[in-house]
Amino acid sequence: MAFPPQFLDELRARLPVSEVVGRKVRLTRKGREHSGLCPFHNEKTPSFTVNDEKAFYHCFGCGQHGDVITFVMETEGQSFPEAVERLAGQAGLQVPESSPEERERAKVRNTLYDVVEAVCAWYEGHLRQSGGREAYDYLRGRGFTDETIEKFRLGYAPDGRGRLLQAMESKGIRKEQLIEAGLIKNPGGGGDLRDFFFNRVMFPISDSRGRIIAFGARILGEGQPKYLNSPETPLFQKGRNLYNFSMARESSRELGTVIVAEGYTDVIALAQAGLPHAVAPLGTAVTEEQIALLWRIADEPVLCFDGDNAGARAALRAAERGMPLLKPGKSLRFMTLPAGEDPDSLLLARGAEGFKHLMASAHQLADVLWRSEVNVARYDTPERRADLEKRINARISAIADEGVKYHYQQSFRQRLRDLFFTPRKSSGRSGGQKRDQWSDRKPELMTGLGARGDIASMKALQERVLLATLINHPDLIHDSIEALNEISLQSKELDTLLDVILNLAFMAPVLDTRDLQRHLIKGGHERLLGMVLHSQVYRQASFSAPDATILDARTALDEMLQRYGRGQIVADRAEAKKELAEDMSEPKSNKLLNLVREESDAGGL
Repeated sequence: MAFPPQFLDELRARLPVSEVVGRKVRLTRKGREHSGLCPFHNEKTPSFTVNDEKAFYHCFGCGQHGDVITFVMETEGQSFPEAVERLAGQAGLQVPESSPEERERAKVRNTLYDVVEAVCAWYEGHLRQSGGREAYDYLRGRGFTDETIEKFRLGYAPDGRGRLLQAMESKGIRKEQLIEAGLIKNPGGGGDLRDFFFNRVMFPISDSRGRIIAFGARILGEGQPKYLNSPETPLFQKGRNLYNFSMARESSRELGTVIVAEGYTDVIALAQAGLPHAVAPLGTAVTEEQIALLWRIADEPVLCFDGDNAGARAALRAAERGMPLLKPGKSLRFMTLPAGEDPDSLLLARGAEGFKHLMASAHQLADVLWRSEVNVARYDTPERRADLEKRINARISAIADEGVKYHYQQSFRQRLRDLFFTPRKSSGRSGGQKRDQWSDRKPELMTGLGARGDIASMKALQERVLLATLINHPDLIHDSIEALNEISLQSKELDTLLDVILNLAFMAPVLDTRDLQRHLIKGGHERLLGMVLHSQVYRQASFSAPDATILDARTALDEMLQRYGRGQIVADRAEAKKELAEDMSEPKSNKLLNLVREESDAGGL
C-alpha cells in the first residue's frame, strides 16, 4: 500500500525519534542529542545517537541508520505498512486510503476482523462447556496446561449444522460475512448452509499484529482430513502467514533465531517448555513469502523436520525454495530430529535443554544441498564426477544474489576437490616422504615428517614472504598443494609452520584467513605468525599483504614455486653427482642424466 508523502512527513513530525526509540533503548540526553547502547549489536560503550531535530537515529559502531518507521520495522520485524499503521495509531492520525476501491476493501477487512474475533470467542467458550469435554481432554492429554490453552485461545467447534450461523446472527453478524470469512459454506444445489468446522479442536491463527484471521482444526476421533485450515479469504492467505508469528516475533528477535516446526501442537509444546520463538507453516511446505517473513525476525531460521524420509524430502524442498532468495547474512538452517521423534516427544524425553542442544547442531543450507547430491551419487569415474559437478552447479545457479552465488561456487568447488582428491605417494626423488593428509586428523601432531630436500640459498625473508602469501590468501593453497608439499624451508621453525598450514588445508574443505590464524595461534605458533605477518614482509612483497589482489598473489606464488622446484632439481643433481663419483654404474649415470634433462626442461637457473 502506498502512503501519501505528506502523511508520512506528518507522522514523523508528530512522533519524536527519542520517544519511539526510548521504549526499547535507555537514552541519556547530551545537548541536542540522546545516546544509548545500540539495540542492533552488542556494545559496552554507547555509540548509538538519536537526534529529534533531524528526525533520525544513527549508530557509529554498526552503521544502522533510520527514522521512526525504520526503527519499528527493524526492532519489531514489521513490514512498512504495519509500522506506519502502528505509529499512526500512536500519533492519533487516520491512515489515508489510496482509492475508493481500497477504502471499500479496508472496510470489509475491518468488519471481518470483528467477525472472526467473535467466532474465536465462541469456539473458546464451547471448549469449557459439557459438549467440549472430549476436545478439552484431548488438549490436556497432549500435556497442555489450562494456562497454555488460554494463552493460545484454543477452542472447540461443536457438531451440528447451523449452530455457528444461529449464534452469530444473534450478535448481528450476517451470513454473507461468515461466508466471506470462510466460516460457513454453501453446499450448492439449494442445500442448507453448513459450518465449515464442526466437531474439531480449534487453533486460532493470527496475523503479524495479533488479530485472529483464520483457524486450523483437528478432528476428534476418526475421519478425514485429520487437520483442516480455513479457506483463503480477504484476511487469510495460507502461504503468506505463519502460525504463532505475532507471539514468537519479540522473543525471536531477542534470542536471535526462530524455530519453524511442522504443526500447531509442536509450536504450543515448544512454547510451554520455554521455547516461545517457534512458528509453523499452515498446511503447506514453507513458501517464499514465509521465508521473507521469517527473515524479518531472524537471519538464520531453524527449520525442524522429523528424522524420516518424509522429513528429509521436506527439508530439501525448503532448501530448494530458499536458494533463489538467499542474501548476504540471510540463510536457513535445518534441524533433523531423531527417528521416531517429534518436538513433543523429544521435549518429553530430553526437555528444553536437550532440544536446544540438538538445535545448536542444525545444518547449514549449503550442507543440506551438498548431501542431497553427494549421498546419492557415484563419482568413481571422470564422467560421473563431471555429472555431479554439473548438478551441483545447476543448484548454485538458482541463487539470485551474485555475492552469495560467488561464495557458494567457491565453497562447493573446494568441497568437490576435497571429495575427488586421491593422495599420492612420494616419488622418492629426494629420498623423503610427502605429507600424508590422511595419517592423522590433528595437525599439531603431524610435524617433522621428514626432510623433502634443502634450499640452502633461500633467505629467511623470502620464506616469510611465501608463508604470508599462503596465510593471507588461503584459497591458493589447495590449487598448489602438490607443489607446496614437495618443498622444504631453510628455517626449521618456518618449515614446521608450513607443515601445520598444509595439514590444516588437507583437513578443511574451505580455509578462511581468520580461522587459519586462530588455529596457528592455538597451536602455539603466535610468535612465528607475528614474524610472518609483518610490515617488513609486506614492504618487501606487497602481493603477500592481506589487501593484495588474489590475481597478484597467485602470479607471485606460482613464480616462487617454480624457483623452489628448480632449486630442488639442483640439490638432487648435486647429490646424484656425489653418488656417481662413488659408484660409476649405469643406473647412477642415468639418474644424473635425467636430472640434467629435467633442469633443462625447467629453464635452468
